[in-house]
Amino acid sequence: MLRKAYAGALLQAGADPKRMAELKNPSLHPVVTPGPLEVALLASVFVVAACGLVYELAAGALASYVLGDSVLQFSTIIGSYLFAMGIGSYLSRFFERQLPAHFLRIELLVALVGGALPALLFVANATIPGAFRLLLYGLVLLVGTLVGLEIPLVMRILKRHVALKDLVSQVLTFDYLGALAVSLAFPLVLVPQLGLIRTGLLFGLMNAGVAVWALWLFRHELRQWPAHAVACGLTIAALAVGLAAADHISTWSEDKLYQDRVVLARSSPYQRIVVTHAPGDGHTGYRLFLNGNLQFAQRDEYRYHEALVHPVMAAYAATGAPRKVAVLGGGDGMAVREILKYPAVERITLVELDPAMTELFGQQPELSALNHQALQSPKVTVVNADAFTWLEHSADVFDVIVVDFPDPTNFNIGKLYTQSFYALLDLHLAASGYAVIQTTSPLVARHSFWTVVATIESVGLTATPYHAHVPSFGEWGYVIASRRPYRLPTALPAGLRFLNLQTLPSLFDFPQDMGRVPAEVNRLSNQVLVSTYEMEWGRVAR
Repeated sequence: MLRKAYAGALLQAGADPKRMAELKNPSLHPVVTPGPLEVALLASVFVVAACGLVYELAAGALASYVLGDSVLQFSTIIGSYLFAMGIGSYLSRFFERQLPAHFLRIELLVALVGGALPALLFVANATIPGAFRLLLYGLVLLVGTLVGLEIPLVMRILKRHVALKDLVSQVLTFDYLGALAVSLAFPLVLVPQLGLIRTGLLFGLMNAGVAVWALWLFRHELRQWPAHAVACGLTIAALAVGLAAADHISTWSEDKLYQDRVVLARSSPYQRIVVTHAPGDGHTGYRLFLNGNLQFAQRDEYRYHEALVHPVMAAYAATGAPRKVAVLGGGDGMAVREILKYPAVERITLVELDPAMTELFGQQPELSALNHQALQSPKVTVVNADAFTWLEHSADVFDVIVVDFPDPTNFNIGKLYTQSFYALLDLHLAASGYAVIQTTSPLVARHSFWTVVATIESVGLTATPYHAHVPSFGEWGYVIASRRPYRLPTALPAGLRFLNLQTLPSLFDFPQDMGRVPAEVNRLSNQVLVSTYEMEWGRVAR
């Protein structure tokens, strides 16, 4: 991770004639087994590497939450971070004296800036969203520069006692071990259990702990030991206060961002889940946000889910009872609720990537009430898996498949809108079956909508597009995929609030401004849909 930093340190070590002579002829200076000081500094390398990677991952995760397109955000964040580390490595050559003191100060700065990075970005996004990108890259460049300074200084301190060849191998080993530990812990433990703000502040405290360790190790070399001790104490106190207030920071920033009161916020390995609630008029009831994007509003979600489910379920029921149904995505259970209105259904397989979603909407009383406890039905089997992978390995065939994924805001989701995915979908669809895919807005994202239609048709399926008006989203689109021509149903379940047989045909009529336009097939190798979607919705955001 710190190759640029090592390059600067090696150049400096190589500039020392004595060290070069030792490297060429080790007998001139026998290798000394690292003592307590060296072991302590190598342990610090492990912590430094772990902390540096956490700040980098936290910045990338927050950028993908707020700005979308996780591949682009992580790529630019990592590139900027490594570039800044190279700058820091270069600047380290100008630190010539009092290296332990410089190292201690840099650790305190990294602790403060890196530890506070997630909290600062959360607050900025809630209060001045236009400044988020500028602050994001400013902090990434600052933290990267400081991290780039750390390792060269440690190596120059260590080279007093350790031969260069042993020094490099030892520092590399501890750095890579630290990076490995964090790369596994960040998505699996840290973010799900602590959240981004707590994780950043915790690792800031670890950086501050390295500074305190350095304060003790070099207590006889530091000229201004009392001042350094006070700085360490103040830094730890500031980070500890932030850690204690992390929940308040999260709640305040998300309340500001979402307007309504946040009643639940959880970070899973896959996404940030936020549920808000507003009583009275206006945005009445609960609303679900994934990574900041609205997924449903209680006041009108019935429009979305009735339009998603009943045109295909009722059409299949007109010629035969739909017995086996799959729902891909839709972990909130709303689509399952609508499917259960057909008594002939014997089995519903819900494939949802994020277990946090099915847990919340299956067990939380307030949220499970929204889907009428649908996920607790004995007919429902919940599978927490990637839908693409699950389709590759499953042998099941279904009468109806309901595809309710989030919009293709990044390549991870975009693969679920590709030709390869729809070819898999075709394999699991009964000969007379129907699949329905939620397909963004044909009004706002017209080219994106018709790209999905063209992609479905490219695998040999008949595509039947339609749309419905959902106030929280505007005009929203769906596509039915089948091997046989689609025919309108002759009956609908009782008790629907939106659909009826008289208005159903109008859903399949597209006005001129939503009509079909030429569109390219979305393939795994190009994922044109992601860039088209970002461009079209980006115009709305601007």
